[in-house]
Amino acid sequence: MAVTRQLFQLQELDTEIEQKELALAQKQSQLGNRQVLDTAQKQLDAEHKRLDELRHQHREAEAEVTDLLTKIADIEGQLYGGKITSPKELTSLQHELSIMKARSDELEDTTLEIIDRVEETESIVAAATDDLKKLEEDWQHQQQQLSDDIKKLQGNLEDLRKKRQELTSQIDTETVNLYEKIRKQKKQAVAKVEQGICRACRISLSASVLQRARSGQPTQCGTCGRILYIS
Repeated sequence: MAVTRQLFQLQELDTEIEQKELALAQKQSQLGNRQVLDTAQKQLDAEHKRLDELRHQHREAEAEVTDLLTKIADIEGQLYGGKITSPKELTSLQHELSIMKARSDELEDTTLEIIDRVEETESIVAAATDDLKKLEEDWQHQQQQLSDDIKKLQGNLEDLRKKRQELTSQIDTETVNLYEKIRKQKKQAVAKVEQGICRACRISLSASVLQRARSGQPTQCGTCGRILYIS
């Protein structure tokens, strides 16, 4: 087999190895990545905290309403019990009763608003809990798929590297070093020749260069320096 054909095959192997290595690195970076789950959990925790605060506000409002109703009942007992006859004292009690009833009505409205917010937040928490459960199930499935993909890629890479080693063992060291040097500099070390043109730099090649390239021995493009390959 011509050396240039072997170098072209080597380049194809290296390209495939690079692609597999990139895919492997991407999948390994995703393995164990719980960012989506952590974000969803933080949002759920925030809603739980909000719900706890609302329930606390509800308990406090109800306790204050209960306390006010007790005081209102006590004042009404004094007003209508007949024991207090002083007009001034009765007027003072009526004024105090009026203030307490207004506050009680205000608190009852506030309590109803809090109840609505509690129910709304409970719905949000329930939905967020379901969403998190679904996310966790999807994540577990994704992680298993990633593990399977990683094992497969690692196996593919092992096979490709063995093929590369076998191929490079058939090429002389000096030529392999030239290939590696050009590949390091230009990424693509071997360029196909089509209709007398180097497909890498798209420059027409001289007849003498084409003749050397057809021999199958490493011949570099005079413009871009890549090794020319004529299939």
